[in-house]
Amino acid sequence: MTDFGTWPLAWVISAFTVVTAIIGWFGIKMTKTARDLAQSTGLGEALMGAVFIGASTSLSGITTSVSAAASGYAELAVSNGLGGIAAQTAFLALADITYKRANLEHAAASAENLFMSSFLLTLLAIHALALSVPTISIFGVHPATFVLIIIYIFGVHLLARTHETPMWLPKKTRDTSSEAEDKSRRHGNHIWKLWIRFTLYGTVVALAGWSLAQLAIPLGEKSGLSDGIVGGIFTAVSTSIPELVVAITAVRMGALNLAVGDIIGGNAFDTLFIAASDIAYREGPIYADVSSAEQFWLANSMLMTSVLLMGLIYRERHGPGNIGFESVVLLILYLGGLVTLSLLG
Repeated sequence: MTDFGTWPLAWVISAFTVVTAIIGWFGIKMTKTARDLAQSTGLGEALMGAVFIGASTSLSGITTSVSAAASGYAELAVSNGLGGIAAQTAFLALADITYKRANLEHAAASAENLFMSSFLLTLLAIHALALSVPTISIFGVHPATFVLIIIYIFGVHLLARTHETPMWLPKKTRDTSSEAEDKSRRHGNHIWKLWIRFTLYGTVVALAGWSLAQLAIPLGEKSGLSDGIVGGIFTAVSTSIPELVVAITAVRMGALNLAVGDIIGGNAFDTLFIAASDIAYREGPIYADVSSAEQFWLANSMLMTSVLLMGLIYRERHGPGNIGFESVVLLILYLGGLVTLSLLG
């Protein structure tokens, strides 16, 4: 399903490296622009990261899943989305490692991040319900697809309401991140220029991420693994690299809520991969043609999100290796999942 499959392995690896560097360069620029937009527009870092950056960095992944589904690769399409959610959640633990002052989940406490974590669990639960009755369809599309899209739109509306009028606020400590709002520029003419720059940077990152996924497919195929494992490991990690770049860049800039919002919001958007793939898949409901690998990634993603939510609520200031207990558990769960599926595959 890609011309890169005819390339020698050395060419694929070289191109993979170059595209990754492109993502790194433009991802940094996009993150800085997003921080300026969050301050200038009053949207806030968490909302900016969850909706705008999360969706932008996920465009490459949804393109990969839809193209795979349209070509009849149901397992690859679904595992790319669910595996990406697990990978991005683990990347949040890596971002936590780079933040030396305190546990990232302690410092980035916000109503928006808690809401998005619970919202993500809701969206994943819809997939779990769909897998329990996989053959139901309306014109070849599972009803869960329509429900998922409607709930996602409604959830984004509630997220915006949560940002504007939060009903509770986290306890402030000396390590809690605070956002600066640049009121002097909030209504300035320069804001549209920031949006244009953000759109351009996001487009480059999305296209580079899609190219990275196309390069990852032949790497996975040469390993002899199944479509489900190739999607859940190779393409999922590849299309998640933009989220890793943004998260670490945001942490280094001190935009902690932007980093956490990017990961959780990107994960919520990634649940739509399966909805879009179900529409593109013309052999019936896509849930009916997935394997145990996709079910494993779904369960593991739900478990990892639950652990993250507990970490956001508990807010441990310092844990093992100066990171939170949830970051340690997230890495164990993800790496354990990789090993398990690799052995079974």
